[in-house]
Amino acid sequence: MKQIGIISACICAITISLFSCNNGKLKEAQTENQELTDSLTTALAAQDSLMALLNEISDGMTQINDMEQIISTTNLNKESVDQKEEIKNNMVLIAQTLKSRRDRLNELEKKLKNSGAYTSKIQKTIESLKAQIETQEASIGKLQEELKNANIKIEGLTNEVSTLNTTVETVSSEKAAAQEEATRVANELNTCFYVIGSNKELKANKIIEKKFLGKTKVLEGDFERSYFTKADKRSLNELALHSKKAKLLSKHPAGSYEIIDNSGAKSLKITNPTKFWELSNYLIIEID
Repeated sequence: MKQIGIISACICAITISLFSCNNGKLKEAQTENQELTDSLTTALAAQDSLMALLNEISDGMTQINDMEQIISTTNLNKESVDQKEEIKNNMVLIAQTLKSRRDRLNELEKKLKNSGAYTSKIQKTIESLKAQIETQEASIGKLQEELKNANIKIEGLTNEVSTLNTTVETVSSEKAAAQEEATRVANELNTCFYVIGSNKELKANKIIEKKFLGKTKVLEGDFERSYFTKADKRSLNELALHSKKAKLLSKHPAGSYEIIDNSGAKSLKITNPTKFWELSNYLIIEID
């Protein structure tokens, strides 16, 4: 009887130890998950701001082009004081706006680097935007020289702006490039990938693997990406799964989707695309 009591005490101690260990790991996993969610939220917000800034820079090309048109078709020496003052104020406003955009771009670059979402593609986009801002500053520099020749004094423009120079043709070309870049980045940020397959197919393409006690693990970063189908988050609203059973293996927030039944076959309906793609751009669906 004494031996039985000792064995029971040992089993109890081991159970408590395992529970304590698992509870600690659970809290650690929850903390890591929250940190990942916060980091992703910051990155997504910065990317959204980057897209908005792209459009602003494209609009800035139009403003500068309009100003060049005004100056090239106006006899500045014969204009009234009020008209000259208006041109001067517009020039100062454009220069200040350019500086503000440059500062915002630097701040967005810093946030993206800190979030861990600073990919080579985003780096190239930011470098392209910096080059476009420099081109716009060059345009303002050229206009400043023309205004000086017409004896219109403009105060507050930076030395960097005053030393740059460009042509109307370059501005038009850069405007088209900025619009094209804005479209490219928008498409890139909205690109997603999905795969639908049986357990056997997903394992064969190194997308999942069986772990201890039969649990399924998604091989993040190691799977065969060519097996995925490329899609656009803005138009991918529903996927026909052609199976009576289906489940998502990739991580997507609850409440952002639902699996519905269509005449005996399952379909995935994405009800909140923004929330659905927060954690991953890759969708993995296992069917029977």
